[in-house]
Amino acid sequence: MWAVLLGVGLWFTVGSGGWQVLRIGTIFRETLGSLFQKKARKDCVTPFQAMSTALASTVGTGNIAGVATAIVAGGPGAVFWMWVSALLGMMTKYAEVFLAVKYRRKAPGGGWMGGPMTVMEAIGWRVPAALFAALCMTAALGVGNLTQVNTLADAVYTVFRAPRLITGLATAALAALVLLGGIRSVAAAAEKLVPLMSVLYILLSGAVLVLCRDGILPALRDIVVGAFSPRAAMGGAAGYTIWRALRFGVSRGVFSNEAGLGSAPIAHAAAETDSAARQGMWGALEVFIDTIVLCTLTALVILSAGAFTPGGGADGAALTVAAFSGALGPFGAGAAAVCTALFAFATIPGWCFYGEQCCRYLFCRKAGSRKLRTAAPIVYRTVFILMLLPGSVLRLDVVWRFADVMNAAMALPNLAAILWLSPQVFAGLREFALTRKGGLWYTHTHRR
Repeated sequence: MWAVLLGVGLWFTVGSGGWQVLRIGTIFRETLGSLFQKKARKDCVTPFQAMSTALASTVGTGNIAGVATAIVAGGPGAVFWMWVSALLGMMTKYAEVFLAVKYRRKAPGGGWMGGPMTVMEAIGWRVPAALFAALCMTAALGVGNLTQVNTLADAVYTVFRAPRLITGLATAALAALVLLGGIRSVAAAAEKLVPLMSVLYILLSGAVLVLCRDGILPALRDIVVGAFSPRAAMGGAAGYTIWRALRFGVSRGVFSNEAGLGSAPIAHAAAETDSAARQGMWGALEVFIDTIVLCTLTALVILSAGAFTPGGGADGAALTVAAFSGALGPFGAGAAAVCTALFAFATIPGWCFYGEQCCRYLFCRKAGSRKLRTAAPIVYRTVFILMLLPGSVLRLDVVWRFADVMNAAMALPNLAAILWLSPQVFAGLREFALTRKGGLWYTHTHRR
């Protein structure tokens, strides 16, 4: 599966002329630079809120536990392949967001509905569209639910010795409060929470790297050497191979930034935007922030602080917490646990929204029982919240194995659709570049 994801990312990178590298300045100007322009209406989801919702769903346990498990399973070289998957994944995420906005439609209760299911339906792929929606509903219970609360409970237990089930109950109660308000409530919460937790984590990681600055260059050496010669980097310990580094680096990178899964475009499609191309750049920026910035910080903290022991020691969030604790003492452990809790919790509402939107797509059509259309999203939301309880006490390896399987199942129909429509992606990007030079915005939003 990792080869398919890398191949698709390479296809869009070559087809776009390496846009994410050669036009990185354009991506930042059209995304973060647009925040200083006129404000959007208060009754809609802004492009930044849509990106924050998607980023809240991606900036989660993958950035803390995912990086740690990648290093433990694949060695430091896995981090290099996370970088590669992120660089290529920026254009994969751009493509799927572009198409989700282009082929979105008005939702029954107001606002927009879009994502791989509406893209596939628009080109006549009705069975794959329904299959993706069903898989996304299931994946949301694992990727966006079980893994998040499991990591949160593990971190809180490691530092504060709080019972995991109690942590699960508290998380479920807080998640229910946020989810009652629907997508606007989720988007508003994400808009405030994502910048706060990202800045907090960057400052905390920066403090560790300042204290452990002598270990940064050796850590970078181990990452690069380990990607191509694991035994040379780790002295032959733990049986690391290039294949393991590649496999776990790409799989954990995709788990973290979700490029190619088709989940994040569901949030981006809800944005009030007149340009599918510019919203696609928000998607590319999302991958950059998630993996190139935050995952790299976690990897450098673990390796430079000397918390990683080849062939043994802690794993998951416990390893990351141990790295912060070793450098900053009890304060570092507590702060890392708080960051882990924020990252994990921020992911939960966004993934519930993804699952609900897919549930609405399947059951809230004009045909069928009105009671079913009304009850289906409520039942799904209730199940999602209740699943937080067993998720807090399950074994780590079981949770991550389920997440990997669901990632692959979701990605396949989505990747097939965006590859089929790749000429439209490349044409839209060229159109955007031409009209931007002339000072005009080209509206790519699909007209029905």
